[in-house]
Amino acid sequence: MTQNTKTHLIHDRNHRGRTQIGWLDSYHSFSFGGFYDPKRLGFRSLRVINDDQVAPGAGFPTHGHRDMEILTYVLEGALEHKDSLGTGSVIRPGEAQIMSAGTGIMHSEFNHSESQPVHLLQIWIIPEKQGLKPRYEQKSFSVEERTGQLRLIAAHDARDGAVKVYQDVDLYTSILQPDDKISYHTQRDRYTWLQVAKGIINLNGEELRAGDGVQFDGEIQLEMTTNVGGEILLFDLA
Repeated sequence: MTQNTKTHLIHDRNHRGRTQIGWLDSYHSFSFGGFYDPKRLGFRSLRVINDDQVAPGAGFPTHGHRDMEILTYVLEGALEHKDSLGTGSVIRPGEAQIMSAGTGIMHSEFNHSESQPVHLLQIWIIPEKQGLKPRYEQKSFSVEERTGQLRLIAAHDARDGAVKVYQDVDLYTSILQPDDKISYHTQRDRYTWLQVAKGIINLNGEELRAGDGVQFDGEIQLEMTTNVGGEILLFDLA
């Protein structure tokens, strides 16, 4: 179900798709796998936002991708990554990991812990062109630089220490505490997607909860606050 206004569209968390297969509990903001909704086919170049909970010691066995920018953002726990480029790493909260699948890449992702679940967002962005050389990049961003302000973590020009993404998109993240206020002014020729990752956020007078997404077309002033705490991702898209 969606709520429509003149300036934005809310994608309700309760109407996401869901995949449950024992070790995985995954919610899909956009059509994915066995979930299809003609109103949820992506937004601009943003194609997938999967909210995944992976059981201890379990994970995604080796599988392939092509021609997609795949970002992983861990909210709680740690995720172990291996790929056909020879990359082996552990992704933790506050780190942005991107894998350009390009001409083809194989990878696996497993919960690094044998006792605790891992909670992550997996994000797919359609690249600016096909046939790119596969690559991997991972960077860490401190709690301090993400709290009470927007921190750029992925961008086409990789400015301000962000990871590079092969698409005209800026991805920001922020942790909000009570009394924090964050503002963002969208441009007339741009598009914006706000994803609530954790907690409760008040956006321009509307209460949003973890799992809600909001799309904006064109120029608007966004004001974000919280009474209890929360975490967001904000996509500025061409």
